[in-house]
Amino acid sequence: METSVENKSQRPVMYTLLFFILILAVDLLSSCKQTPPAAAAMPPQELPVISVSSKPATVYSEYTAALQGNRDIEIRPQVDGTLEAISVDEGAFVHKGQPLFRIDARPYREQLNNANAQYLSAKAALESAAINVNKLTPLVQNNVISDVQLQTAKAAYDAAKAQVAQAKAMVESAKINVGYTTITAPADGYISSIPFKTGSLVGRSTPQPLTVLSENKAVHAYFTMSENDFSTFKAKYPGNTLAEKIKQLPAVELVLADNSIYPAKGKVELAEGQFNKTDGTISFRATFPNNNGLLRSGNTGKIRLSTEVTNKLLVPQEATFELQDKVFVYALADSNKVYGKPLTIAGTAGKFYLVSGGLKPGDKIVYQGIDRLHDGVIIKPKAMSEDSLLKTAAL
Repeated sequence: METSVENKSQRPVMYTLLFFILILAVDLLSSCKQTPPAAAAMPPQELPVISVSSKPATVYSEYTAALQGNRDIEIRPQVDGTLEAISVDEGAFVHKGQPLFRIDARPYREQLNNANAQYLSAKAALESAAINVNKLTPLVQNNVISDVQLQTAKAAYDAAKAQVAQAKAMVESAKINVGYTTITAPADGYISSIPFKTGSLVGRSTPQPLTVLSENKAVHAYFTMSENDFSTFKAKYPGNTLAEKIKQLPAVELVLADNSIYPAKGKVELAEGQFNKTDGTISFRATFPNNNGLLRSGNTGKIRLSTEVTNKLLVPQEATFELQDKVFVYALADSNKVYGKPLTIAGTAGKFYLVSGGLKPGDKIVYQGIDRLHDGVIIKPKAMSEDSLLKTAAL
C-alpha cells in the first residue's frame, strides 16, 4: 500500500515534466519550419554613358626616330704624340677655334728649329752660288775662261735655289705640325664623350677619335616607314616624283622621350632611294631648328605626321579595354544591359580612337566604370554631355 501511495504522489511531477518537454518540442519544430527573409536585391549601378558620333579630327601617325646634329665631326689628331692637356669637359658647348686638346709639342718644335737651320744653310749656299755666277760672267764675256765654267756655276745656282725652296717648304711643314699639337674646335657645338686621358699616346693611326663635336644649330631626325605605310604615303600626297610628294607633306612634330612635344615643328627633307632589304623599310629625314640647344645627337623620339579625317567614329580611349590584343567597349543594349563589342581601330586622335568598325553613329557605350562590368550586367545609364566628354578627355 505504501508503494502505490508513493507512485501517486510522483505522477503530478512527471506530468509537469512531460508538459514542458512537449512545449520545447513544439517551439523547436516551429522554428525549423520558418524560412529566412529574402535578401534585398541590389539596385543597378549608375554609370556615365555616351553616344558615339563622327566628327572631324586630326589623326597622327608616329614613327620612331633617332636624332643627330646636322654635323657630327670626329676630332682626330693629325700628329703623333703624348696627350699633354685636355681643355674641355664632356658635354660642354664650345665655340669655333676654342682649344680642346694639346699634344706634346717639343719634338715638333725641334723639327721646326732643324728646318729653320736647313733653310738658313740653303739660303747661304744660294748666295754663294750667286756670287760665283756673278764672278764668272765678266770673265766669260772677256774670253778669259770658257763658257762651260759659267754654265756649271749657273747650274749650281739653280740647285741651290731649289734647295732653298725645299728647305722653306720643310719649315712650313714643321710649323703646321707644331700647330697640329693644339687641337681646336672646327665649329660651334657640343662635345661628346672623351675616351682618352692626359698622358695617353695618340696619333693619326689611333682608331678612336679623341671626341665627337656635334654642331646642333639644326637637328636631323631619321625615321623609317614600312612598305605599307610608304604606299599609303605615295597615294595620299600629289606629285609625279617622290621629291614632289615630300614637298606636299605638312610640318611634322617631334615627340620627345618624356612624351612632351618639341615646341618647333620640322620639315621632311629627304628619303633614301631604296628599301632596306633586312627589315623592308625606307628611311626619311626631318630637320628641326635647335636654336636653344634643347636637342642633342643621340636623343630618341617619335616623328608625328598629321592627317585630317571626317568620316571616322570617335571613341574615348578611357571607355575601352583590351582583351587578347583586341580593343573592346561595353555597348548599351535593350533593358539597359551591357555587352562587350570589339572595335576596328583606324588610328588615334589625341585621347580618342578612330573606329572604322564595330559601332555605328548613335550607339551608346559606357564611358567609365567598365572594370566593374561583364556581359549581361544591367546598369542605370547616366547620359554624359558632349562638352563634359571633351573636357574630361582633354585632361
